[in-house]
Amino acid sequence: MPYLTKLFFVSLFILTLVGCDISKQKSENRPNIIFIMADDHAYQAISCYGDSLNSTPNIDKLARSGLRFNKSFCTNSICAPSRAVILTGTYSHINGHIDNYTTFDGSQLTFPKLLQKAGYQTAMVGKWHLKSDPTGFDYWNILPGQGQYYNPDFIENGVKKRIPGYVTDITTDIALEWINKRDEEKPFCLLLHHKAPHRNWMPAPEYLSKYDSIQFQIPRTFFDDYSTRGYAAREQKMELGRHMMMAYDLKVPDYHGDNNSGLESWKFIFDRMDSVQQDFWNQAYFYKNKAMIDANLSAEDLKKWKYQRYMQDYLSCIASVDDNIGRVIEYLEERGLVENTIIVYTSDQGFYLGEHGWFDKRFMYEQSLRMPLIISYPKNIVASGVNENLVLNLDFAPTFLDYAGVEIPERMQGKSLRNILESNPNNSWRDAVYYRYYEYPGPHSVKRHYGIRTNRYKLIHFYYDEDYWELYDLVVDPDEVNNIYENEEYLELIQVLKLRLYELQNDYLDTEEDRFLPAGNIEVDHIAWGCPVKLKYPNNKKYTGGSKNALTDGRKLSDSGNYSHDFSVWQGFEGDDLEAVIDFNKETVITSISCGFLQNRSSWIFRPDKVSFYVSENGIDYSLLEEVKANISAKSTDVKRINVSVETEQMKVRYIKVLASNMGICPDWHIGKGKKAWLFVDEIEVN
Repeated sequence: MPYLTKLFFVSLFILTLVGCDISKQKSENRPNIIFIMADDHAYQAISCYGDSLNSTPNIDKLARSGLRFNKSFCTNSICAPSRAVILTGTYSHINGHIDNYTTFDGSQLTFPKLLQKAGYQTAMVGKWHLKSDPTGFDYWNILPGQGQYYNPDFIENGVKKRIPGYVTDITTDIALEWINKRDEEKPFCLLLHHKAPHRNWMPAPEYLSKYDSIQFQIPRTFFDDYSTRGYAAREQKMELGRHMMMAYDLKVPDYHGDNNSGLESWKFIFDRMDSVQQDFWNQAYFYKNKAMIDANLSAEDLKKWKYQRYMQDYLSCIASVDDNIGRVIEYLEERGLVENTIIVYTSDQGFYLGEHGWFDKRFMYEQSLRMPLIISYPKNIVASGVNENLVLNLDFAPTFLDYAGVEIPERMQGKSLRNILESNPNNSWRDAVYYRYYEYPGPHSVKRHYGIRTNRYKLIHFYYDEDYWELYDLVVDPDEVNNIYENEEYLELIQVLKLRLYELQNDYLDTEEDRFLPAGNIEVDHIAWGCPVKLKYPNNKKYTGGSKNALTDGRKLSDSGNYSHDFSVWQGFEGDDLEAVIDFNKETVITSISCGFLQNRSSWIFRPDKVSFYVSENGIDYSLLEEVKANISAKSTDVKRINVSVETEQMKVRYIKVLASNMGICPDWHIGKGKKAWLFVDEIEVN
């Protein structure tokens, strides 16, 4: 072989070796990422945040090895939208996932997809809650919907199976097993998302009595009267006293003084347990439940008792989360992975622990707006740090990409936290955060609002069915009980804050206040309008549609747009079919008949099994025009109006009959298994 040729191949071989080393070194230098997120974990319930409610030694250990953020916030305080924001690095109005009813568009750009493309192994384990299947992951094993605490179902890469045990332990088991089987030559990104401590707060067997001997101090605002605030604070449905369910939430199924106990939901959950789990549960709760019932508490004392039980169960769920974070840290330490692994601990939003007398989240008030956030990366982050910058869940995706050496797309609206984490000065950091909440009408009846929070002030605008503002000075009034918006002393400040608010809306491309408003009821004109309706099975008194002849009153929900929870237009039939006869009072030419039905399976409302349309000239002999069958086996949780129609050539009729078959009872896969299903109808249109 000629010398130059030989030299060329030797050089090529050396370059190949060097290239392999560089590639391997690049892979080794890129950090692993473990993103741990709990559901509804309030910062008040983490001991390193300074509150004395409980002890979280493993989360505290993580904080000691990294940086704790005191001003970390969400952009939309509700489960699924927060997750969509985190994945995409964009606000809800950009990624489209504004509330818990929408389905996440998995085709859009997310940080797991970009990491996967850059050579990372990616996995998603635990609560997903976005309805569509995860994308951008080499492996996924998720809880369907909210998931169950005991003997949960998991969907592993599309295959569903039930796993015996407690959900927090199982989620960690699956995650650690995946890390153990990974390709050790490549960096990895794991999303480990716990169900706990989401409602209905069911502790693990070992913690069923953990806090029984503790008397928790009632928050200062527990008996808040909302006197300076608008309708939203007063008309919500998330008060411990009035809205927390004795059976479902507080595990007292034998209490008979509550018409809103959630007993059927509790029975469904309890029946998932095996006999050993049920025995543990009964031993832990029977006698303390009996003591409460026998005490015959007054309304005020019952509210206080509810708070104590709520805290006992909620904090016991967190004890399991903390234990399992300890398992993850120990696993990484044993395998020498801690130094080059970014570990994030956060929640999808904050949560009320009795403040203002509430549970749940949604409002822009501090306890639900503010999220816990701890980031550990021993290789680059100074230990035991505390940060006061205004950060958002919007910033997570850019941060992960920055550390992985992946270019941050312009589409992403957040900022990388890398300079903050590594104590590098960043004079261009934000001076305010922007927030917007959409899910109204909806569960807990928290009205739509948006606003701005600076280091000192918070300005909120409630809109849609209301139009008013609230302003709080967080230094003088950290509990947010004194709305000072109407105080003339703050007129100049209000103008400054509004100007900054509008600047942020422009920056984030959120300038259409009426965008994403739910579709309201509309008026329709058709030839059956005002005609009398005769029902074979009477509608339920609770859902009358507003009148006896609601099915021909010309009011229905729009066929398009977002669904509204305004039930005033619907007639509801509990366990019964719809059989409606419309009398035109004379022969009338028709060409089409249509009927609108509601599907909202989380509320036990199902589309009909089939719909049959009949016509008659004398009201005795009916001819079948058409029978339309529906697919009731599909378990889609989408909430929507379904229009069923039939067309015909011009024909003269006097009577029309519409027969829609109710499922009768909820199917085995539904939480209401064996109980009556609902059929909701809004309008029978004839043209």
